[in-house]
Amino acid sequence: MTKPTTDTALERVRARIEQCDALPTLAELAASAGLSATHLQRAFRRRYGVSPSEYHRARRFDQLRQSLRGGSAVTAAVYDAGFGSASRVYEHSDRLLGMTPASYRAGGAGASIRYTITATPLGRLLVAATTRGLCAVSLGEDDATLETRLAREFPHAERERVDAGREAWLDAVVGRIAHDLGWSDAQAPALPPIDVAATAFQWRVWQALTRIPEGSTRSYGELAAELGVPKAARAIGRACASNRLALIVPCHRVIREDGSPGGWRWGVDRKVQLLARERDATLPRDARPAPRAARRARG
Repeated sequence: MTKPTTDTALERVRARIEQCDALPTLAELAASAGLSATHLQRAFRRRYGVSPSEYHRARRFDQLRQSLRGGSAVTAAVYDAGFGSASRVYEHSDRLLGMTPASYRAGGAGASIRYTITATPLGRLLVAATTRGLCAVSLGEDDATLETRLAREFPHAERERVDAGREAWLDAVVGRIAHDLGWSDAQAPALPPIDVAATAFQWRVWQALTRIPEGSTRSYGELAAELGVPKAARAIGRACASNRLALIVPCHRVIREDGSPGGWRWGVDRKVQLLARERDATLPRDARPAPRAARRARG
């Protein structure tokens, strides 16, 4: 009998976690995969970005999130998702919901969001953060459109615009994007923590997107195959469409099977321009197109 590969074994463990209400012990999962517990823990984290227990917790938060969006009372949603007590939820809600369950159900009520808007070669760029981390990065034609989109995503949060270097996290994101887009020679700052509510599957897709090298692309089908879910190309597309962190999570590097760019939440023209810029950046300097006229300054 052929011994399954590690990737096959890991996918079997992941599928088992998806189907179970109570998480088996690490030893039980390892035995079912034919791996040692230590190897399983390390390999699972390397492939999916989280440990088996963290993946199981995220799955239950997926269920909680769906119930809250559907209007369920917080207490009922907590127990329906398999949590033994509300306190277990609040221990992890900051990281996995981005806010407390009650605040999430109420459209961000009680959350404080600070944001800035600046000009880039791709249009206006909005960067927003809560007190816990980066929660939105979006592109648009004008400030009003970007602010409306932010208000739609967090309708009841307290939102405050800050510009001109008054918020370290926001400035760090703008600086990183400016460096990566090639319109600033300044050193790329470290990114702040990320505070975005997402399902476990969305996190898997987004993490895979960050591993696509600049100047390269993947089709939805290729990305699905890399994640070990070859029939999930449409689900990959939905995860890309739900990404709220433009440029930070590079969903623009995913294209259609026929090689055409496909859609992009922030505009196909921007996607084409961005991919062309990234391809040019990977060429030897003497083979790159002549630089365009001076780019617009921040403002």
